[in-house]
Amino acid sequence: MIHHKKNMRPLAPISLLALAVFLWGCGKKDADTSEDFPPIDNTAEVEEYYRTKVVLPPEIFEDLERGVITQDDLDARIENGEFPRFFRFATPDDIPDNLVWDDGMHLPEIGDPDAKKGGTFYGALPDYPRTLRIVGPDANGSFRPFLLDWASMQFAWRHPNVTSIGEYGHQYFPGVAKEWAVDKANKTVYVRLFEDATWSDGVPITTDDVMFMFYMYQNEYINAPWYNNWYNRNYTNITKYDDHTFSISVPEAKPDMNARVLELRPMPQHFYKEMGDDFVQRYQWRFQPTSGPYIVSDDNLQKGRFIRLTRNEDWWAKDKKFWRYRYNYDTIHFSVVRDSEKAFEIFKKGELDRFGMNLAKYNYDKLPDSDPLVEDGYIAKYKFYNNRPRPTYGLWINQAQPLLNNLDVRLGINYASNWQKVIDEYFRGDYVRMRTTADGFGEFTHPTLKARPFDVEKALAHFAKSGFVERGPDGILVNANGTRLSFAITTGYESLENLLIILKEEAVKAGLEFRVEVLDSTAAWKKVQEKQHEIQFSAFSVSAEMYPRYWETYHSVNAYDSAFLPDGSVNPDRKPKTQTNNLQAVADPKLDKLIEAYRASEDADEMIRLAFEMEEILHEDASFVPGFVEPFFRWAAWRWLNYPDDGGVKIARRPGSSYPGEYFLGWIDTEMKEKVQQAMRSGETFPKKIEVYDQYNVYKEPETVASHN
Repeated sequence: MIHHKKNMRPLAPISLLALAVFLWGCGKKDADTSEDFPPIDNTAEVEEYYRTKVVLPPEIFEDLERGVITQDDLDARIENGEFPRFFRFATPDDIPDNLVWDDGMHLPEIGDPDAKKGGTFYGALPDYPRTLRIVGPDANGSFRPFLLDWASMQFAWRHPNVTSIGEYGHQYFPGVAKEWAVDKANKTVYVRLFEDATWSDGVPITTDDVMFMFYMYQNEYINAPWYNNWYNRNYTNITKYDDHTFSISVPEAKPDMNARVLELRPMPQHFYKEMGDDFVQRYQWRFQPTSGPYIVSDDNLQKGRFIRLTRNEDWWAKDKKFWRYRYNYDTIHFSVVRDSEKAFEIFKKGELDRFGMNLAKYNYDKLPDSDPLVEDGYIAKYKFYNNRPRPTYGLWINQAQPLLNNLDVRLGINYASNWQKVIDEYFRGDYVRMRTTADGFGEFTHPTLKARPFDVEKALAHFAKSGFVERGPDGILVNANGTRLSFAITTGYESLENLLIILKEEAVKAGLEFRVEVLDSTAAWKKVQEKQHEIQFSAFSVSAEMYPRYWETYHSVNAYDSAFLPDGSVNPDRKPKTQTNNLQAVADPKLDKLIEAYRASEDADEMIRLAFEMEEILHEDASFVPGFVEPFFRWAAWRWLNYPDDGGVKIARRPGSSYPGEYFLGWIDTEMKEKVQQAMRSGETFPKKIEVYDQYNVYKEPETVASHN
């Protein structure tokens, strides 16, 4: 699943700890409660869905999306029994005898056996979550990883350090599944759940929760088109054998076929028995029982101000391999700090445990290696090189907006965007230029495509072709109608505003005006999801998958409600489709066909060829201006925050500035915290601690660090 990145905005000066203590006694959340809604029991509806739901072949599903066939035509064919049922019920005797079961227990442990449980991690959120739902409008915010992505359990998890590819894809270790078997010939994965797996409210996790997952995500109640499409298009059957054994089938035996099933999560059917037309409102502030270690109770959140996670002492997986040395904090307390500068000052006071240092101004100016807090060993600095697909930082141009539907305007914007100066000056040469929309996918990444360089003459030539020849008194080009060549760049990254100022100043050289619009992260994402932006500066956080995805961001069904007429011509009445990830309004019939072939392909070589061809089309389309790649991430942490000796895992992504990290490998040494606080009062010092973890560095020669303890 795709997760939007974070930013921060101004907050009036106040001590974070004082804020936390004050708010802790302020009562429960200001939100609707379950008493505000009449009771519903959807059991009969769910059972009827299981009885009647059919499987549409991918080609039929895609014809329906494109409008080649109507819903009425499809309903008639369903009524005639043309398509098989999606849900099936069988017995354990129906499980094939020749399956080879895997449990991943041969893979190495994750985490540090010396990690200590306890303590509170103090972090900050750039804004308060607009909902506790994990799906639907406003759910994909900065807090969702702690509700779903990082803190609940899939059937199995890709091992983050063992990245070799086997017969069925990447290698996995158990989550809620204790073992699994892949039947590639029949495009089916068999799964057995742990019998002792429970939700955080004590209810057992069973096959019924897996069945319900499909009901939930295929249902329009959730108001989430991406989920509806993914769970209808990419799965063809679920069969229940008993309370803990099931199989899931997929339409294609793709190279990562195991991932399609093992990275799914069950959904608690008992919790969602009131799911109906008012799902979005009814579940807005209800915390879903989790399979993972942390819970959010009513008295652990104060709307707009703080939210607190508490470790479930009865978590069923707390002593299991791969999980026992992680999730070490007793509590994780997030206060809302909307301004990154304020968050940094709070960190230096010791009221936040960690702060991201990827921005050069923090690493070199605000907390250099010579800073007394670093020299005296109170704060440690870390640099970790990861090896994974890269977030897509760049300019996303909305072709549905006036002027931006002109290819020459988009090409001019590409040549007028001086990203190299941003890298050299703003990032001080630490980063490299992104080349394509899919950097970091190994053999699936196009080997020769490069982003267009800053070139004023080429920019002016393309702008002239689009009718912008004369400059106005302010140096900005105008066309014959007097329209200025001016576009708003919207972003939710307050901390990166000065980066956009560099682009703005350089673009003027080519007669282009960038108007920089900085919103809080939630508001910025809402604007782009409603397709109200002209140009968006943002990034999608890309999962460590085997190959890139294209349907979500580039298929025309995610650009417009009805992009083309039945004869293939452009629909003159089409309207931008909201709540999708096609931020550029890309709608190209040739590209659609390639995307569909790519999704259907089971051959890695064919998929690589198709990926290259699609990247070439997207390069020519010029609606994405590649920005930069971060080959590493940096952070600073107080000495009481500890990490394993290897610093992290190979495919780790950069966490939010004051987040604990997606694998939760760190721990608080409460005794050391007392020692550091006492030492700062008495003037005692510790050895300087600067760590560089370059075991996964694929960009440059290993670094030499003067002080490494």
